[in-house]
Amino acid sequence: MKKSTFLRITLVLPLTLLFLLTANAQKKPIIGVAGIAHESNSFSSQLTTLDLFDFKQGESQEELSKKFFSFANSQTISSGYIEGAKQFGLELYPTVVTRARPMGPVTDDAFNTMMDEILKQLKAGPKLDGILLNLHGAMVVESYPSGDEEIVKRVREAFGPEMPIIVTHDFHANVTPELVQYSNVLITFKENPHLDTFDRGLQAAKIMSEMVKEGLKPTQAIVKAPMVYNIVYQSTFSNPLLPITTESKEMEKNDKILSVSVAGGYQYADVPWMGPSVIVVTDNDAELAQKEAQRLSDKLWDTRHETVLKSPQPAEAVKMAMEHDGRPVVLIDMGDNIGGGSTGDSSFLLEELIKQGAQGWVMVIADPEAYAVAEKAGVGNDFDFEVGGKTDDMHGKPVRIKGHVRSLNVGRYLETEVRHGGGRYWNMGHTAVIQLEGSTLDEPNLVLLTTLASSPNSAHQLISNGVYVKRQKIIVAKGNIAPHAAYKPFASKLIQVDSPGSTAVNPSWFTFKRARKGMFGMGDY
Repeated sequence: MKKSTFLRITLVLPLTLLFLLTANAQKKPIIGVAGIAHESNSFSSQLTTLDLFDFKQGESQEELSKKFFSFANSQTISSGYIEGAKQFGLELYPTVVTRARPMGPVTDDAFNTMMDEILKQLKAGPKLDGILLNLHGAMVVESYPSGDEEIVKRVREAFGPEMPIIVTHDFHANVTPELVQYSNVLITFKENPHLDTFDRGLQAAKIMSEMVKEGLKPTQAIVKAPMVYNIVYQSTFSNPLLPITTESKEMEKNDKILSVSVAGGYQYADVPWMGPSVIVVTDNDAELAQKEAQRLSDKLWDTRHETVLKSPQPAEAVKMAMEHDGRPVVLIDMGDNIGGGSTGDSSFLLEELIKQGAQGWVMVIADPEAYAVAEKAGVGNDFDFEVGGKTDDMHGKPVRIKGHVRSLNVGRYLETEVRHGGGRYWNMGHTAVIQLEGSTLDEPNLVLLTTLASSPNSAHQLISNGVYVKRQKIIVAKGNIAPHAAYKPFASKLIQVDSPGSTAVNPSWFTFKRARKGMFGMGDY
């Protein structure tokens, strides 16, 4: 070999090795993303079937990625994952990430079909370094009290004990100890209304990056106080939960603590682990995780006597709203909480508003049949039909209203501010605005008839249909905590109504069979 050739080889080999090492160092860890999110109401008369999910079997990776990354400009968990991947040098591999509107339990067929597709997609992709699971935490399946636990269990079994798995949950999660065992990290929303969804996704991505890049070894502990934290008191922006939420954020300033989650639980899922949870994740310190989880859970338990129900029933609530000087007064129809799995067609408050002769009120009712009648009549023409109370016998009886069709609208609208859940684009289905006879332009009584039940997370639900929300005397919002973020900025008064329905706030309305017995807040059960 010539001397010059030898010198060229000796120079090229180190440079080639350096290139390979640099390229390997720059390679981003690949993180699979999947999720089935559903809040399942055990007392709903409507099962949640496959067609109700945003899901299409056999979608290509390109289609799944396009759908997932379309959330980049929102304030959701997914957008937090996406931003976190950019900041912390991860490559996301999206698979099935789907959800459906809260309703009754998910059918076995729907669950197994989607779960099989998730595992198929995750296994068909590149070698994964970690998995992010976007789950709600209160999904009930016909054969599984905790659908979320079953998802994490199946993913763990498919990818083995060494695969980093981080799960994100909604604030209303009914967390099972087994789910904590199957996952490496569980993070729930801290805030209710859910204004921190983006932040929790970002936090999950950061911890995942430290696990796959730096060898971080999270350890987590869960403690569940023996109580139901009634949904009436689950706002994290007021007492009694505000100090607990504040403490959870302070605890994360400890370098040894990676995340602290306080889940309020979901009282409409009749399951063994229904109720609040505290989950603390530490940097490989099991003793600290258990100690701090117990300490914060004890603080939660100490507030139990502040959660006694004091909400008025429909007749009293309407009377209070009519007598109040300011406007608007928002009547929160908690028994028909769409975001909690109710029908959106309860008629109890409508009946009272008419009976008591209230003026200047507006409410939304999901009633496709009544909408069709309004559409056929046309704008400006008379409307005389029974509305609401048609889904089942839990939400009142149909109420006959007379008036005229003020407008017909497509029912899609935009919310640019951060509201409950972080959603930007909303769809309530085709919508008819009916102005009732006997009301005026100054004090209109309005019923919005929609083809889809849509949670009142944004005042633009009304504004987009030509309703001057600040001039209305009474606004009925079919929710619980979610409407607070939408209406509190300008409402004169918010009244949470103890109305009947599948999301009634008083547990005594329901017959429980699987929840743990003897929990505080469950009456004689």
